[in-house]
Amino acid sequence: MGKPLQSDYVSFHETYIRQVGDGDIISILQNQQESTYRFLKSIPAEKGDYAYAEGKWTVKQTIGHMTDTERIMAYRMLCFARLDKTPLPGFDQDIYVANSHHQDADLVDLIAEFRLLRKGNMYLFKSLNETEKNRGGLASGYLVTVNALLYIIAGHENHHLQILKERYL
Repeated sequence: MGKPLQSDYVSFHETYIRQVGDGDIISILQNQQESTYRFLKSIPAEKGDYAYAEGKWTVKQTIGHMTDTERIMAYRMLCFARLDKTPLPGFDQDIYVANSHHQDADLVDLIAEFRLLRKGNMYLFKSLNETEKNRGGLASGYLVTVNALLYIIAGHENHHLQILKERYL
């Protein structure tokens, strides 16, 4: 199964889906697990509390946001793959970050948590068959498919890694 059709997601997610190259999405997510971990581990500890501008998230908050978002997207994916038709709510990323304790956490722990979350999620991702990947449901009031969510997870990660590289380091 390739990239999702535009009808498989809301236009807002195009930003993330465009961040993902061609190829098997499961392999892309698997490769990200190690490449992202290596990159995040290379960030000096003293950069953990750094924000590139007033009102922007710190490195720690960005990593925490990436973790929170993957959890939410994986939950949506699980619901839709299992034919749960309950409409799922949206989430306000700024409220999540403001009410998290990411800033108080150790950078090494945040990085390890993100890595372990992906490792666990890979079991779900790999278990999905073509029928399940084509299933979808409502999240934030919009239709999204399981396949699109896989791409959104990968693209969201690429998006934030690029920002970390360009603006934080």
